[in-house]
Parts: sequence; structure tokens; C-alpha cells
Amino acid sequence: MIQAFHVAKQYDRESSALADVTLHVKKGEFCFLTGPSGAGKTTFLKLVFREEIPSAGQILVAGRNVTAIPEAQIPELRRQVGVVFQDFKLLKRRTVLENVAFVLRILGVPAKEQKRRAFAALKAVGLHHKLHAFPLQLSGGEQQRVAIARALINEPMLLLADEPTGNLDPEMASEIMKLFEEVNARGTTVLVATHDREMIQRMGRRVITIERGRVASQ
Repeated sequence: MIQAFHVAKQYDRESSALADVTLHVKKGEFCFLTGPSGAGKTTFLKLVFREEIPSAGQILVAGRNVTAIPEAQIPELRRQVGVVFQDFKLLKRRTVLENVAFVLRILGVPAKEQKRRAFAALKAVGLHHKLHAFPLQLSGGEQQRVAIARALINEPMLLLADEPTGNLDPEMASEIMKLFEEVNARGTTVLVATHDREMIQRMGRRVITIERGRVASQ
């Protein structure tokens, strides 16, 4: 699903986020990307969904070189990749339902279908009873589940999560991981970036470790 070959990302002459990363994540796999803060985990995820472009190397997603696709085709790529951010990135002045349906609205999906699919996504994460609440009325764990529902509404082939449990207590973090396992069991490839070694050991999944911008183990 993800193949990276000698990927580097240099922001300036003195700042190198990634130096020489070669790794792979198989289709249908649930995998962790770990390493200390500043190791390059977030940068790598941004390169995968083409928020940024590498300074060198290539990244293939489902066999497609995302470093070389035209700007006009980036939205098509992102429709197939769900992304969950640590800070949720929810729209504070829109309801839970509107936040989850937002992607479909941009794509021009009819309003009735938007609501149907958004409700189904929220039901999958156990929040269908909070349709009309606003993000600031929710707990941190609930906000994260809304973000996951939004990421899953297009039934993506790949789900990327950047420190998804960093702001949550251990019990809620375990619930979020169970959600990811359920998503993975339905066929979605899942890559989670985290520095939570305890959670990684508890999950027992494959681990890719990045240190100083390079793959230390996978």
C-alpha cells in the first residue's frame, strides 16, 4: 500500500526532517510508525497524503507515485486516504454531523446522502446520539471519535493517524485503538504515528522506528 524509496525532506540547509527513508506498509496491514519527537513521523505522513513534497526519493501509494502526480489529481488521492490529526481539526461553529459530512459537501454529494453517510460513520464510532452537538461541547475522546468518523466517511483504502491518542487518558486511548482495529478488520490499511511505546507493545503490531530522519528498524 505504501512504498517509500530513499525519501528525504530538507526544509533548509540546517534543518533535515527526513534523511534517507525506505520502508513499506502492505495492503491491509495495521502498522505503527514510532520514534522520538522530531524524528520525522509527522513529516512522513504529510508526504504520503501529499500535503508536502519530498526533497528527494519517491513514495508510492497503491502503486501510484504521489510525489509526481499533478496538482489537479491531489483531491482524488485524498479521497482515498483518511487522515486523523492529534489536534482533531474540527470546525468549531459546525455541528458534529456537519463536521463529518463536510468532505461529502465539498465533493457535491446530495444533502440527503451526506446525512445518511455521516450518520452511519458516527454510529460506527458510537456518537450518533451527538449529531447536533458542537465540538466544544464534547470531551477530548469524543472529539477524536468525530475526527475518525470524518476520516472514514469516504471508506478510504488507507487511514493515517498522527499521535491520535496523545491528548487522551489510557482508557480512551484503548477505545480509539479498538476502533482502528475494527476499521483495519474491514480491509483498510492503517498507519499510526505515535511515541507511546506502552500502547505499541500492548497492541502487538508491526513497528517501524524512525530516528534522526532514518529508518532504524521495521
